[in-house]
Amino acid sequence: MPQDAPRVLVVDDDPDVALLVKTVLERRAGCEVVLAHDGRAAVERLSTFTPDVVVTDIEMPGLDGLELLAELRQADPGLPVIVMTAHVSVEYAVSALRAQADEFLTKPLDNTRLVEAVTRLVAEGRARKEASRPREVVLAIGAHPDDVEIGVGGLLAAHAQAGDEITILTLSRGARGGDAESRQHESLASAEMLGARLFVKDLVDTEISGGGATVRLIEEVVAEVQPTVVYTHSSNDRHQDHRAVSEATIAATRRVGTVACYQSPSATIDFRPTRFVRIDQYLGHKLRLLECFGSQTATRDYLEPEFVTATARYWSRFGGGVAIEPLEVIRETAEFIGAHELTRLEN
Repeated sequence: MPQDAPRVLVVDDDPDVALLVKTVLERRAGCEVVLAHDGRAAVERLSTFTPDVVVTDIEMPGLDGLELLAELRQADPGLPVIVMTAHVSVEYAVSALRAQADEFLTKPLDNTRLVEAVTRLVAEGRARKEASRPREVVLAIGAHPDDVEIGVGGLLAAHAQAGDEITILTLSRGARGGDAESRQHESLASAEMLGARLFVKDLVDTEISGGGATVRLIEEVVAEVQPTVVYTHSSNDRHQDHRAVSEATIAATRRVGTVACYQSPSATIDFRPTRFVRIDQYLGHKLRLLECFGSQTATRDYLEPEFVTATARYWSRFGGGVAIEPLEVIRETAEFIGAHELTRLEN
């Protein structure tokens, strides 16, 4: 089942009708369909399944379709609901419309009309949800050029797709790892591909401090950008610059709601992620970002596409899908779900 497949909850006390609707939607619209035998069971299902659309019968024992519709509207006013009934009458249609149903279908169902209605309402509902989602302001911090792309390139691509504002802060130009001028131009190319703002500072490569001057540099950017989400190095890393940047970032972003640490190729076995972000749709974009760093790809095995893909595939054993970027979460707020919702991590 594709991870962006339309998710439909079908509610009908007639098991034959429910199975028919499920089969039609799965085969003709590629939907993920969950069944409930009455309104009360549907409400219980919503605790573990988040549908894009609900398709419900009207006449059911216990909580009927119109009562269910009223509860759905109270819980989530924007959730599209299709009401179906075997009784073709103005009274039923008016009752359904007054209860704010998005579509009214009569039995026996016209399969083409059912598929069209579900497909249309899924698209409309997702568009409304995306339009109403608060935009994140993302700050990704790395010690050297290419650090953030290696760690969270896929997640940054997801943030870009979601319309979030992205800033990359690179604290050195990476002179010990190659020509500093070339590496800065490579960083600019990657940032442009993401539509991101780029700050490149000139701290001495391999001599970055975890306090004082580094903290102040990061605080200046934080004050200007006002991020809601920050990604940075993990302290569980063999590279001294990475550890220093992690320490300085955590101090400088103490008032930011969400801070998470990404994995680098020099991370130690003590790197222990607590969030696994699916980047199935964004792995290709991540590989294209890393292609920008041509001065490094010839000498750094960890930048090879096969290595990057294998690493993302390994972490999928914990997060599902086929590609994952792992994060150690330092602090987390409800707003952190933005890009993760886009990647379909959570149901």
